[in-house]
Amino acid sequence: MSELITPDLVDTGLTADTKQAAARSLAERMVAAGRVTDLDGFLADVAAREAQMPTGLDGGIGIPHCRSAHVTEPTLAFGRSPHGIDFGAPDGPADLIFLIAAPSGADDAHLTILSSLARRLMDPAFTTALRATDDPATAAAFIRGDTPATPAAQSPAPPSAAAPHPAAPADPGTGAPGPDTHPTAEVTPDPARNATAPGVGTHASEHPAAAAAAVPGPDAPATHPAPAAIPGGSDAGARGFRIVAVTSCPTGIAHTYMAAEALRKAGEAEGVEVVVETQGSAGFTRLDAGVVAAADGVILAHDVEVRERARFAGKPTVDVGVKAAISRPAALIAEVRAKAAAGAATAPSAATTATAPGAEPEGGEHFGTRLRKWLMTGVSYMVPFVAAGGLLIALAFAVGGYEIADAPSVAEHFLWTEAASWAALMFQIGGAAFAFLVPVLAGYIAYGMADRPGLVPGFVGGAVALTIEAGFLGGLAAGLIAGAVVMAIQRVRVPDVLRGIMPVVVIPLISAAVVGFLMFVVIGKPIASFQRAMTDWLSGLSGGNAVLLGALLGLMMCFDLGGPVNKVAYAFAVGGLAAPTDGSLKVMAAVMAAGMVPPLGMALATTVRGRLFSKAERENGKAAWVLGASFISEGAIPFAAADPLRVIPAAMAGGAVTGALSMAFEATLRAPHGGVFVVPLIGSPWLYLLAVAAGTVVTAALVVLLKSLRRPAAEGSASPAAEQSAVPVAA
Repeated sequence: MSELITPDLVDTGLTADTKQAAARSLAERMVAAGRVTDLDGFLADVAAREAQMPTGLDGGIGIPHCRSAHVTEPTLAFGRSPHGIDFGAPDGPADLIFLIAAPSGADDAHLTILSSLARRLMDPAFTTALRATDDPATAAAFIRGDTPATPAAQSPAPPSAAAPHPAAPADPGTGAPGPDTHPTAEVTPDPARNATAPGVGTHASEHPAAAAAAVPGPDAPATHPAPAAIPGGSDAGARGFRIVAVTSCPTGIAHTYMAAEALRKAGEAEGVEVVVETQGSAGFTRLDAGVVAAADGVILAHDVEVRERARFAGKPTVDVGVKAAISRPAALIAEVRAKAAAGAATAPSAATTATAPGAEPEGGEHFGTRLRKWLMTGVSYMVPFVAAGGLLIALAFAVGGYEIADAPSVAEHFLWTEAASWAALMFQIGGAAFAFLVPVLAGYIAYGMADRPGLVPGFVGGAVALTIEAGFLGGLAAGLIAGAVVMAIQRVRVPDVLRGIMPVVVIPLISAAVVGFLMFVVIGKPIASFQRAMTDWLSGLSGGNAVLLGALLGLMMCFDLGGPVNKVAYAFAVGGLAAPTDGSLKVMAAVMAAGMVPPLGMALATTVRGRLFSKAERENGKAAWVLGASFISEGAIPFAAADPLRVIPAAMAGGAVTGALSMAFEATLRAPHGGVFVVPLIGSPWLYLLAVAAGTVVTAALVVLLKSLRRPAAEGSASPAAEQSAVPVAA
C-alpha cells in the first residue's frame, strides 16, 4: 500500500482564494503523483459531495472529500492558506485544507487510514503542529503519524494561526446563518495521546476508558474492551452515566469519524462513558446488545438513515446532524442527560427529539424542512406501487379497451386463450396495487415522523381515508395526524417496566384508535368533500384555465428536478388516477410531458453547442437523451448542480411551455410513468410529442443563450454523476 500522503502532496503556502480553486490546486498535485486519472471528473465528484453539505469545520479546518472512480488509491493532499478559505464553517474561513480522495471500491484497510486521519483532526496538538511547520516533509510525517505532534516537535505558531475565526457567513441561498452555529465545546487534550488518535468507533466494542492506553498507529486495529453491561441502566448515578452513539455521514469517510472522536473526548471531559458505533465506509460493527441495554441515553448524529435504529427504542434520545456532534458534543451530552433525568423515553426518531435551550431542532432544521422530509418519505415509498399498478392498468386498457374495467373477477372466470382474460388479469392486479397507494402514503409519512411505531396508525388512517373516499388529501392528513399522535404518546413518561411493550402494544393500540376516530368522525368527511370538489373542478377544466394549470404543473416539475416541489406535482397527478376522469388524465399527461423536458433540453444543448459545456457534461448529455425519453427528470441534475442559475430557469421555462401545450392539445394519459414508451397509451400522441419537443427546444435555446452571455467561471466543475434517486421517476 502506498503512503497516504507524501511531501509532493503538501502545499504550505496555498494561494487559492475559493474552495473550488483550492480543490483544483491540491487535485493537480494528485494528478501529478499518478493518484488521480481525470482531473475534471474528480473535481466534479468533489463538487457533488460539497453540494450535499459544507465540509468546513470549527477551528479553521476544511475537508473536501469524495469517493471517485477517477482515484487509483486512497490519497490525501494538504494545503495551508495564509488568509483562510470559506468552506462554510460556522466560525469562519479555514486555513488547514485536507483534500481526501478515496477510490470507489476502496477496501476497509485503506479507508481505516482515512478515518484515522479524520479522528486526529479533533486533536488540538495535531492541528497546532501543522500550523507551525513550513516543511512539506514534516507536515506529511505528522499527517501519516510517523512523527508525534508533541510540543517538542513544534515551532512557535505563526500569528495568523492564533487569530480567531470570524462569525459564520450567511447562507448564500437563504441569508440565514449556517447550521450548527453553537460555540465549539472546549476539549482538553489528553496528555497520554500522541498525534495518532485511537480507533474510536471502528469497532463497536470500544470503551472510552481505553483513551489512556498507548496510542496505536493508524493501521493498528482497535482493541478496546467493551464495558460490562449493567441491566436496566437505573443505577446511572452510582456507576456513572453511559451513552451509546451512532455517527454517519453521506460519504462515510471524514465527518463520521470526527463526530465519534468529538463525542468520546467530550465524554471524557464530562466524566461520561460514551461508546460510539460509526456507520461509515471503513466498516459497520453493531454495538453489543448488552452495551445498548446498559446505556442511559442515546445520541444519533447522522445525515443518512441510521441502520437498525429500533435497537434504541425506549431510551432518551438526541437526534441531530453529524456536524452538530463535531461542533457542540458537550451540549449534546448535556441534553441527553437532561432528558434522562426528566424520564423522557423516546423512540429514535428525528421527529421526537427535543433540543437544548436556544438550539434549533435537528441540527438547525426548521419545521418546514422536517415537514418536507416527512411528505417526501411517504411519496417515495408510494411511487413503486404507482409504477407497478399504473402501468399494469394502462397495459390492460391497451389490450382489452376501457370496458375491461367491468370484467368479472379472474378468480372466477379466466380463459388462457382469450386476450380479454389477460387484460382483465392485468387490470385487476394493477387495481390491487393501486389500492395500496393512500395507505402506503399515510403509513410512511407517519414512519418518517415517528419511525416504526407510526406505521400502524398511518396505515389504518390511510385505509379509512380510502373507505370514506377522502383520497390522496385524506392520506396526507392521516399520515401527519398518525405521526403527531405517536410523537405525543412517546413524550409521556412511563415506568421502566412498561418501556419494552410501548412500541409493540401500547402505542399501536392507542394511536390507531385515535387516528381512526379522527378520520371517521372529525376531519375525514370535510376532506372527502374537498377532494370531490377538486375532482369535479378538474373534470370541468377547459380553455384558458386548463392551460394555466398545465403551465403551473410544468414549472413545479422542473423547479427542483426530483425534489419536494416536483414530488408534490407528481403525487397530485397520480392521485387523480385512482379515480380517473377526463381532467385528471389531462393533468397526468401534462406532468409527465413537463418532467421529460429538463434532461432532453440539456441533451439538445450539449449537442448543438458542445463548446459551452465541459467534457463530463457532454458525456452526461448523451445519457440525458435516454433519461429524458424515459421520464427521469434527475438526468438534468448534473447540469443543474454545476450551473443552477442558468439551467433551472431554462428548464422551468421549457416545462411551463410543455405543460401548457399538453393541456391545450387535450392530451390524456392513464399510465403514471414510461415516457415515450407509453405513447400508444396517450390520447392525441402526436400533439403530445409536439408539446415535449417545443419545451425541449425552449430549454436548450435558453441554456445556450444564458451560457453564451456569461460562461461559467470554473468550466469543467460540473457534477457528472450526482447521486440519482433510487426511484426511477421524476419525483
